[in-house]
Amino acid sequence: MPSLDCQKNVFILNLGDGENRFHPDWITAVGATLDEVEQAEGPRALVTAATGKFYSSGLDLEWLLTHPDQYHDYVVAVHELLARMLSLPIATVAAVQGHAFAAGAMFSLAHDFRVMRADRGYWCLPEADINIPFTPGMAALIQSRLAPQTAHESMLTARRYGGADAAAAAIVDQAVDQAAVLPAAIDIAQAQADKAGSTLGTIKARMYAPILCTLRDTTNPLG
Repeated sequence: MPSLDCQKNVFILNLGDGENRFHPDWITAVGATLDEVEQAEGPRALVTAATGKFYSSGLDLEWLLTHPDQYHDYVVAVHELLARMLSLPIATVAAVQGHAFAAGAMFSLAHDFRVMRADRGYWCLPEADINIPFTPGMAALIQSRLAPQTAHESMLTARRYGGADAAAAAIVDQAVDQAAVLPAAIDIAQAQADKAGSTLGTIKARMYAPILCTLRDTTNPLG
């Protein structure tokens, strides 16, 4: 399960050591850590990281298959997590040390910055291959954070981007050696920590107002 640590003024949210799928309990745990970070005072920033082969594999499809009656509420909860990360009033950096797939890749896009391992691991939106259309909120998030041609390619072809290719396409800001992923993310976060607060939150809320509105549409999240 997710856990929270702190190095000086940078909070480090470890998403876990498995596939880190968006199980309802996992979503709740991540939300609780974001409460703690948001309620802290003074300069601060947030890095999300993970341990093992995966940053996050996205939605918990196995859980969904056994709880079809909760699909609507589940999607609403996933959307709210993405919206909250996108609009946090602090700088956020994803340290992508392993595979980031589907909603896990989208979660990384909801951060302000991304650092990815250069030599192993893929960033991928596989929805076209697994026959699951993007929700309006997810599509809006992806298209707001990627260049049009990159959004087109990643969404329609389900291309798997390695770290170097992801950096070349500006999906991530840096592609570095495995040992440097977390330190590089922390360095970026520390450089932005003094900006934490209501002004940064207002800038993000206004910058991404249409996307946040779509993500937070609880009446018709599936379109």
